[in-house]
Amino acid sequence: MLKKLIFCFGILLTSFVGYSQENTASPYSYYGLGEIKFKGTQEARAMGGLAITGDSLSVNLNNPASYSNLLITTFSVGGTSTFNNLKTTEQEEKARRTSLDYIAVGIPMGKLGASFGLMPYSVTGYQIQNTVFNENDPSTTDDDETRYIEKEGSGSINRVFLGFSYKINKNFSFGLNLEYNFGKSGDEIRESIEGVQLTTRERNEYTINGVTTNFGLLYSGKLDEKRKFFSSLTFSPESKLNSKNYRNIATVSYSLGGTEFVSDFNEYNLPDSKLVVPSKLALGFGIGQTNKWMIGTEVSFIGSKKMINRFGDNGSSSFENGQKVSLGGYYIPKYDSFSSYFSRVVYRAGFRYEKTGLIINNESINDYGMNFGLGLPVGLSKIDLSFEFGKRGTTSNGLIQENYFNVGVGLSLGDKWFKKTLID
Repeated sequence: MLKKLIFCFGILLTSFVGYSQENTASPYSYYGLGEIKFKGTQEARAMGGLAITGDSLSVNLNNPASYSNLLITTFSVGGTSTFNNLKTTEQEEKARRTSLDYIAVGIPMGKLGASFGLMPYSVTGYQIQNTVFNENDPSTTDDDETRYIEKEGSGSINRVFLGFSYKINKNFSFGLNLEYNFGKSGDEIRESIEGVQLTTRERNEYTINGVTTNFGLLYSGKLDEKRKFFSSLTFSPESKLNSKNYRNIATVSYSLGGTEFVSDFNEYNLPDSKLVVPSKLALGFGIGQTNKWMIGTEVSFIGSKKMINRFGDNGSSSFENGQKVSLGGYYIPKYDSFSSYFSRVVYRAGFRYEKTGLIINNESINDYGMNFGLGLPVGLSKIDLSFEFGKRGTTSNGLIQENYFNVGVGLSLGDKWFKKTLID
């Protein structure tokens, strides 16, 4: 068992490098803490983010109370490819990103359960270009002056967690995750004036770390001989992350081949700051039949009104409290069928609506998604596929609308670690 634990920790450590990749192309990742990346395992994402039950063969990473429902040790990993179509009222661009979503191990220990793993909490990856015409700008003496402003940023806040769960009785369990958040992000702003050779370049770097927690409760009970009732509660209190900030400003020029030449350079150690991770309360309810079907809903309330931008104040943006509603479920034709593999497949579908809490140019940025997926059994292991069609933002008031298609793949490998060897 010790060798298996060391092996799993080794995979987690080597995965740190993978999380440094730029795995979003959303311009909205410029604001707040970036684009919130983790939205559940592939099973949950295929049901609109619904995660209100505990599974005996896979880890529910949304609710730590689920760990004590595990019957076998489970190694889970998942990734997503995102195909974006970004458009305004005047132009349209396409982008594609592939990222690792989570990697975790769940360990059953009787009434206790434990899990540890790594996931990205939020990511940044954007490129924005603006052209500013100063015909009516009294601050300039040149009525024809045109300025070009380019912004790009990248980075991520990653989360390593350790969680425990205890089953009070066959119906009720509770759990706790302790989470350490860490990462780096940065942005670069280049401003040039038409007809002027030199460009002003500003680079900002942010090193971020801090601790967060997540509490969970799960309940399941019989409605009648066949049907069961499920309920779920999770709560993450508001936390603050430490941000160590650095800036350099330079005057640069570029050759025809794109080589950058620095003619003036100044470094600044900015004051450290605190970044707010908003509180989140999620309540879920559902009904179903064990190993047959389930349908449920979950509502989340997010205290994002207190959030601030990493990259400083932006007069065009503000925050309000967010909300998320998920509706979804699954169906299994016949989980113990010997004659038909597709009768043992789990068929999932869902819908989600999210009020992100971000306001830009007096427009609330909302996110919608239609989801479906498959759970493909392979002995004690399984492969989960999820598909999502979604839309974020709007083209109103000069904003950008994202239409996206996500393809997710999750793998859960099960094994019995704590089994006694019998000798005749």
